[in-house]
Amino acid sequence: MNAYNSITPETIQEDMRYLQLLSHSFPTIADASTEIINLEAILNLPKGTEHFLADLHGEYEAFQHVLRNASGAIKRKVNEIFGNTLRENEKKELCTLIYYPEQKLDLVKAVETDLDDWYVITLNQLVRVCQNVSSKYTRSKVRKSLPKEFSYIIQELLHENSMVPNKQAYINVIISTIISTRRADDFIIALCNLIQRLTIDTLQVLGDIFDRGPAPHRIMDILCDYHNFDVQWGNHDILWMGAAAGNDCCMANVLRLAMRYGNLAALEDGYGINLLPLATFAMETYADDPCTLFGPKVEKEDCTYNAKTLRMIGQMHKAISVIQFKLEAEIIRRCPDFEMDDRMLLHRIDFERKTITMPNGKEYELKDSFLPTVDPADPYKLTDEEREIMNKLHRSFVSSEKLKKHIRCLFRYGCMYTVSNSNLLFHASIPLNADGTLKDVSIAGKTYKGKALLEKEGHLIRTAFFAEEDNEDRPFAVDYVWYLWCGKDSPAFDKDKMATFERYFLKEKELHKEVKGHYYSLRNEEKVCDMLLDEFGVIGTHRHIINGHVPVKTIQGENPIKANGKMMVIDGGFSKAYHSETGIAGYTLVYHSRGFQLVQHEPFTSMQKAIEEGQDIKSSTQIVEMSTQRMMVKDTDKGRELVTQINDLKKLLMAYRTGLNNEKSNKTDYPQSYYRIINESLLPL
Repeated sequence: MNAYNSITPETIQEDMRYLQLLSHSFPTIADASTEIINLEAILNLPKGTEHFLADLHGEYEAFQHVLRNASGAIKRKVNEIFGNTLRENEKKELCTLIYYPEQKLDLVKAVETDLDDWYVITLNQLVRVCQNVSSKYTRSKVRKSLPKEFSYIIQELLHENSMVPNKQAYINVIISTIISTRRADDFIIALCNLIQRLTIDTLQVLGDIFDRGPAPHRIMDILCDYHNFDVQWGNHDILWMGAAAGNDCCMANVLRLAMRYGNLAALEDGYGINLLPLATFAMETYADDPCTLFGPKVEKEDCTYNAKTLRMIGQMHKAISVIQFKLEAEIIRRCPDFEMDDRMLLHRIDFERKTITMPNGKEYELKDSFLPTVDPADPYKLTDEEREIMNKLHRSFVSSEKLKKHIRCLFRYGCMYTVSNSNLLFHASIPLNADGTLKDVSIAGKTYKGKALLEKEGHLIRTAFFAEEDNEDRPFAVDYVWYLWCGKDSPAFDKDKMATFERYFLKEKELHKEVKGHYYSLRNEEKVCDMLLDEFGVIGTHRHIINGHVPVKTIQGENPIKANGKMMVIDGGFSKAYHSETGIAGYTLVYHSRGFQLVQHEPFTSMQKAIEEGQDIKSSTQIVEMSTQRMMVKDTDKGRELVTQINDLKKLLMAYRTGLNNEKSNKTDYPQSYYRIINESLLPL
């Protein structure tokens, strides 16, 4: 009864209206006390495993494999369970089956001579693995994860012990009946998918799902149906959000990047963007121009385009790049507060001398000066054809239902930053002054910094997409989304410039350099990290900042763990374009009940080889921070919510027992309260 000492009739009276509402869900002493027992028990379960990924950049096959193998966690569990009782090849075959059940079953059935025997052995093995991965969750939460058609059967297999003599025959009959009714394939698929789902409790994606890689739309398809995930928007995600909101400049950047990396399929097949008008215009405008500077960056072994198509993509790449420079100038002129006049470069070109005078006052020779759509007298004016093309592309982007679905998913599950379980998550940076203090950033005449800055910018992004056309705040919001993509004070970018023009047209490497903001050097200092954690209200003994955005050059000895463990940078280069720079192919940061582990991945070969040859992603694990005491649900944010709910229920229980509130005779007479809905959502999976 000591737990109730702080509850007095006065505190009950203060909360009476809320307690009366709560009583609709828990109308009797028995109901309230049962829920208290349930929640108290949940608090003492191990915390669910969180996986953190960053900068996926359209690498669908690698991403989905990392999800399927849970960054190597499933392989480790198979080794723990079966040890020396299975040969290495048998364990590899079992893992491949768990990762790709449909495809692996087809291969097995093609070569297996005694399929029924294989079914019996495999089903028993899968049940053991499933029992292991479900052990940290309540039966109720596991039940909610089960496929409806096999829910009862799986429950029986998971919660019965075949070593008990009275149950052995029972379990054997269940398995043999599954086989005899020809449901073994479907049941195996269901078990494998359940293992995958239970191994990862929460997925945190720290931005940049889009661009560079071939299939960001397929990654978004996975995420939109994923059981539990969050996104912290990166500058590439914001670029696509701007395009979906109708920002022509963002659309041009999206198209340019697609051409640069030869990813036409993501636009055409993924989102139904009609590229024919652009292709026709480009081939006519640059018919005699080889456009060698604009050839797509594709690996020879991965290239599916012939020489003619590659040349066409180069022409389209050049055409949309010029359009982009013109459209960017329109925004820069409209929004002088952006202070981006130095990004307007077309008027600095001397077409006769084939040179350009840069903002530094120096003259440089252009690698390519054939720009037939640029009028020296009015260089930023779109030609009639260019304007017509952008109008058609605009209609394609804003009317794409698939794109709308994916962007709405990003809004529903994403934001500029997240605070979760003593971790501060954001994609890139927080603008800082040279002395480590928060930098004031001006937006529409007002200044913001730190947490307030990210919240203001998140609001502007939502205004750009969701506000009605006649909303007076919308035009600026739409323009500002582009600024977030490439502006010097954008937390999603934070560099002095995006040197797109320089990289295309100038050979001088010093002009290509993009100077990072102060955050990128100061984040190595523990005191700066502590200041930022305080700014965002992050509490806890072990607090961390987790970032992506800037690839960690592991090949050069760079450490992703900085500031005495306070900072973790987990962009390991999922994108193939960065493999040579990082020396690896991505990180997964795993946060389980024992602490943090950083999993370092080598390049993924292909899904086909993973299925046919059992080739897994080779990964190495670095222990970042391990706790002496296992972390329980009560130690998490969800746990703190549950503790609040338990205290409320204790008040309700006391109200019943003291007669301040009367028990209800029939629970069904009352609608389910909002409290109950919230409660269900907070329970760990």
